[in-house]
Amino acid sequence: MKRSIKFTLLTAITGISLISPVTPAVGRAVPAQPPAPSPEDPRTSADRFIQSQPPPLFTAPTDEFHRQEDFVGAGGLHYIPYTRTHDGLPVFGGDFVVVSNNNGGLLSTFIAQRQPLTLDTTPEITPARAAAISRRQITDPHRVSAPRLLVLARGSGRLAYETVVTGRDRTQGFVSTRSSRIPSKMHVFVDAKTGEVIFKDDEVKTEDIVRPSSEAPGTAGTAGTTREPRRATPGDGTGYYNGPVAIGTSKSGTTYSMTDSTRSGVQCGGQNGSAYTKSTDTWGNGSGTSLETACVDGLYAVNAEWDMLRSWLGRNGINGTGGGYPVQVGLDDVNAYWTGEYANFGHTQDGRRQVTPIDVVAHEFGHAIFQNTPGGAIGDNEKGGLNESTGDIYGALTEFYANGKAPYDTPDFSVGEKADLVGGGPIRYMYKPSLISGNPDCYSSSVPGLEVHAGAGVQNHWFYLLAEGSNPTDGQPASPTCNNTTLTGIGIQKAGQIFMSALNRKTDTWTHQLVRKATLQAALELFPGSCAEFNAVKGAWDAVSVPAASGEPTTCTGGGSSGGGGGVSDFSLTLNPQTVSAQPGQRSTVAVTTQTTSGSAQRVTFSASGLPSGATASFDPASVTSGGSSTMTITVPAGVSSGSHKVIVTGDGSGLDRTAALVLTVGAAGGIVFDDTFETSLNWTANPSGTDTATAGRWERGVPQPTSSGQTPLQLTAFAGRNDLVTGRLAGASAGDYDIDGGTTTVRSPEITLPPGKLTLTFSWYLAHLDNATGDDFFQLRVLSGTSSTLVFRRLGSPVGRPGAWQAATIDLSGYAGKPVRLLFEAADNATPSLIEAAVDNVRITRS
Repeated sequence: MKRSIKFTLLTAITGISLISPVTPAVGRAVPAQPPAPSPEDPRTSADRFIQSQPPPLFTAPTDEFHRQEDFVGAGGLHYIPYTRTHDGLPVFGGDFVVVSNNNGGLLSTFIAQRQPLTLDTTPEITPARAAAISRRQITDPHRVSAPRLLVLARGSGRLAYETVVTGRDRTQGFVSTRSSRIPSKMHVFVDAKTGEVIFKDDEVKTEDIVRPSSEAPGTAGTAGTTREPRRATPGDGTGYYNGPVAIGTSKSGTTYSMTDSTRSGVQCGGQNGSAYTKSTDTWGNGSGTSLETACVDGLYAVNAEWDMLRSWLGRNGINGTGGGYPVQVGLDDVNAYWTGEYANFGHTQDGRRQVTPIDVVAHEFGHAIFQNTPGGAIGDNEKGGLNESTGDIYGALTEFYANGKAPYDTPDFSVGEKADLVGGGPIRYMYKPSLISGNPDCYSSSVPGLEVHAGAGVQNHWFYLLAEGSNPTDGQPASPTCNNTTLTGIGIQKAGQIFMSALNRKTDTWTHQLVRKATLQAALELFPGSCAEFNAVKGAWDAVSVPAASGEPTTCTGGGSSGGGGGVSDFSLTLNPQTVSAQPGQRSTVAVTTQTTSGSAQRVTFSASGLPSGATASFDPASVTSGGSSTMTITVPAGVSSGSHKVIVTGDGSGLDRTAALVLTVGAAGGIVFDDTFETSLNWTANPSGTDTATAGRWERGVPQPTSSGQTPLQLTAFAGRNDLVTGRLAGASAGDYDIDGGTTTVRSPEITLPPGKLTLTFSWYLAHLDNATGDDFFQLRVLSGTSSTLVFRRLGSPVGRPGAWQAATIDLSGYAGKPVRLLFEAADNATPSLIEAAVDNVRITRS
């Protein structure tokens, strides 16, 4: 089936030069057919795409992208998330996910940002004021974090402070009766220009306590009844909700613990956070009020959810990387909640049961899954509702995987029916959300503003229709559709795989329409030989009235590409040579070869980007059937400036894209490769990784104001011209006002593609300090290339004062010839506070 990658994927190539004058005809290169290349690491393939910075990423000149930990899911799909910084500030909502097959073929990219950022990044209120405003956002604040300046990707951008206020809050969202026993970790976003609270979101996710409507069916199963406790065999547990079960425990010496030895991080115990221990490996007595029994049910539920994630959805543990979280029981409250670090469970309103049925436990750990997928859990109100629905969906998936038998918890799509939390049965119904007052079955413009548990209804309804259809034949209840259509479900396992794949594409900004778009793309990529799943996903969203999203897939024609398994269509793309040179007025040619590596041959269309201004690339032929070859001709007209450029070539297939990279060098063998006097901006990025610890004296380009302490010069004028790169350019009332304080400050160059040959870096620098510096203070330079970071220059502080004085440095970069690099200057006041200044000027790389 045809899948369009939402961004034009462009690849860089590296090769040896084939040079001819512009006017004569150039014959096509016909190289010998190379052997099939090895599969490419999906992260490498994704990085190369990002390096091309195609227009649909809406890249601003000072934007930087940072790859995060990737996830692997069902079908061998890889999900590679990236975050963005702008002017060195984190961008909330600027993140995106690249989806690849197991062999590095690029399938799609998911992004919510819709335009480049153009905002002024100078705040007009102080961090202290932002902290004070944030502190007032919960009823009982205990601690307020240092505000973090960031950019919200809304329109052209909005400058904000994010502050985390911990304590206790008697309100969450629209619920005004929250217990004072429940902690709060409220993330507050305050406009850094005006002081307005833009939005806030609590990291602690509680259960809903809204009572069912009068038309809701009664309590299911045997909730609220007293069971005869059943004795478990040694090594087993006896739960209240699940009866005799096997649970993961461990042994140390003669002591057994409710700590799972096979699922990292999973344990159960009381409110002190320690796992329960005893001298035997037999746990629980089946009593609804026993906390040890509650732990049996809790561990059993987490074990089942973990195994379901692995067996059905291809996920490694609760957090996606082989880890899990603790369960705590005995909370003295009619509630259950997820804190961001553990799940905590209380009791029912009548005090007869602990709130640890399998769907409630799996719901709380569903919040953990939501938190540990790209885009995290923090966001606006609509995202909060989708988070609550995610918990319900994983509760249902876990129930069906465990497949309990009566009189214990049997699979269904009601939430918490066995616990009967406040009387009257379930707290939500996925097949007809409106059975709970105020929970809509169908989407409308009011849904994003609903209390988050009520706002879960639409996505819950969609999932039920996708899994079961509108008139199930397996004993589940009928589910009315909003457009009066009749739907057939695809089964809960397939529905879960599609939903998990959508979560792996999640971004900071997450809406019903974006989930619709993500699930449609997931259906195409997970089930490439079928359209039934795609049509079912689309039909279910239409049936709950969620409008189509911009750019979503609209049709499925069958066939196509997916994960790296057999039977799916894939191809390779190679270039020969991988570095080329051309003088202005000449052209170079590169052979572009494709091979079908699995499945059927597909049509591949070629394109290129990253060429210097004025240069062009053409392909003959412009497209081939995979297995065919083309010749790329790069034409460099007179007047094109000398330098090296990374060119990205893309093979746009009918099922996926492949990319490759080339280094094009224009001009004579010698000369200047890179030169920055800092008189104009070449887009160096301060704090590129977002991890700097310096609180003052951060790197900036500008006109430095000289400072001194007594007779010791500290901050100097620029080495040449007016501007340099300096750690805090202002002088202030005293020499110590704008020097480096509190830790390390970093600044990174734009990417520099180095040509072949002998390469030399030169720059002017100084490090100045008084006699209170130590060897922990420093000025240094690293060269970044790929994933490597190499220290090539360092000067340390010392107890002997160092007056500011410009010096010259020379570094051999020949070992990086033919590679893209970045320069990272670092300076630090790391020990006891001391007066530290540093600067850089006239950075030049030459080739000889």
